[in-house]
Amino acid sequence: MTVDQAVARDAPPDIADDAEQPSLAKGVVEAGVTSASGGEGPELARVVPVSGRRWSVPRWLRRTVGPLALLVLWQVLSAGGVLEADILASPGTIAATAGDLVADGTLPSAMSVSLQRVAVGLLLGGVTGVALALVSGLSRLGEDLVDATVQMLRSVPWVGVIPLFIIWLGIGEAPKIALISLGVAFHLYLNVYAGIRGVDAQLVEAGTSLGLSRWGLIRHVVLPGALPGAMTGLRYSLATAWLALVFGEQVNADDGLGFLMNQAREFFRTDVIVVCLVVYAILGLIADFLVRTLERLLLQWRPTFTGQ
Repeated sequence: MTVDQAVARDAPPDIADDAEQPSLAKGVVEAGVTSASGGEGPELARVVPVSGRRWSVPRWLRRTVGPLALLVLWQVLSAGGVLEADILASPGTIAATAGDLVADGTLPSAMSVSLQRVAVGLLLGGVTGVALALVSGLSRLGEDLVDATVQMLRSVPWVGVIPLFIIWLGIGEAPKIALISLGVAFHLYLNVYAGIRGVDAQLVEAGTSLGLSRWGLIRHVVLPGALPGAMTGLRYSLATAWLALVFGEQVNADDGLGFLMNQAREFFRTDVIVVCLVVYAILGLIADFLVRTLERLLLQWRPTFTGQ
């Protein structure tokens, strides 16, 4: 009988268990050495995570499957005569038309004019909407004076005021920019106002107890809390700006994407119309991407769920 066995026999149960642990560890080490030296014993298998065994398709490739499938179906239907050219041109014809419009400078010039209108309208409407939201959201008196009027005007379809804009502002650039500004202002007002009023009251109380002034509360608590709503409103505003541009450029425009679409409609050029619509869509996607990037930069302190 060895010393370890005698100690384990005479010791209490807890101590006996502790005495057996070195022996067990020694046995495991010896089994591992035996296995490594080529003898018989348990073999250690490498554990591979489930996610490592499964091959995943890149996300950008998955996102292109739907549009590519739609283009292929469109081309097949056009080549088979199901879609006639005077109803909807084929993707090949549209691509050739887009190349011609870019080569002669027509499309870049129209895009430049339309982008200027959207930029000016977005700036004016954004400043107006945010200013009204601050007045209404930060003060009860401001809410009583501003909110009811804005809600009443918001209920009126902004496209329906085009005749009034033409009477008041003429048929130049002013009614087009005013229409874009009107659509932008309402979206920003609603989202910024909701963001301000959605700030947690306990955060405001905590800031007050820490000695922050009213301006300090607005700067460090209210405005950061309202920023997610403002970014959402900016995304909606950009979409509305492009929609308002389409309607605005129907009003006696002599340049821009809407002017190209009007000319193409008169001559039944569906290829030119589709080219302009694709340009609208691409510009909208670029604008949305820029806002998403800005949102990630400004809201790094706010982790969100991004899907699985």
